[in-house]
Amino acid sequence: MKKKFSLLGLVLILVLSLVGCGSKASEEAEYDQATMEQYADTIVTSFSNMSEENLDQFADMSDLELNLTLMQSGLPIEADDFKSMIDAWKAGLDECGTISDLGDYELTVKSSSATLTVPFKGETRDGDLEFTFDEKMNMDSITVNGHYGMAEILKKAGLNTVLGMGTVFVVLIFISFIISLFKFIPAIQNKFSKKPQAETKKEASAAAPAPVEVVPATDDSELIAVISAAIAASEGTSTDGFVVRSIKRRKSNKWS
Repeated sequence: MKKKFSLLGLVLILVLSLVGCGSKASEEAEYDQATMEQYADTIVTSFSNMSEENLDQFADMSDLELNLTLMQSGLPIEADDFKSMIDAWKAGLDECGTISDLGDYELTVKSSSATLTVPFKGETRDGDLEFTFDEKMNMDSITVNGHYGMAEILKKAGLNTVLGMGTVFVVLIFISFIISLFKFIPAIQNKFSKKPQAETKKEASAAAPAPVEVVPATDDSELIAVISAAIAASEGTSTDGFVVRSIKRRKSNKWS
């Protein structure tokens, strides 16, 4: 009985192993490397023979028009992906120059995508072209990777470090300058707060009537009596014969 169970277990293990190998083989068989290489060669040849103006014309086309064009050419590429490839190709030309002399393709398969890599000779720098395909062998993207020497890598890293640190220091200096201006804020606030008060006082003083100078009334009765007595003495008459009704002061204090 035990032998039957052990034999059954071995059979199950063999069946599962065969199923796993079969699924793996079918998964790898989904990608036809020869067809993918033809697609890649078509893209490289087409882009290499196009001028920058021709590439811009494709980039300016509508998605519907570009999809029809790609369908007629037999390339399994969507319009958005094709425009992204044009941008990547232009960037590769700026980095490596004219691309020529492709080497042997190498296929790397992942769970849901595959990458086709090929080395090339560049006018200014050699590099690799990477073509990415989805599980239906539709081309998703193209990447141009230039090969840099150690000196170039160190130079680029140093330049990036200097630019990064320089940007940080410039920002810090600008922030310090802004903070130094905070001390002027109270003076500005006081200036704007005092101005309305001064204008209010000025308007109040302009609206208030000017004070009237009140001249205190003087009692001239004693002065009238003295003047009357002096006139009566000089005339030799009595004070009853005349009446002093008003007294006018002369501008000069001298008697004439």
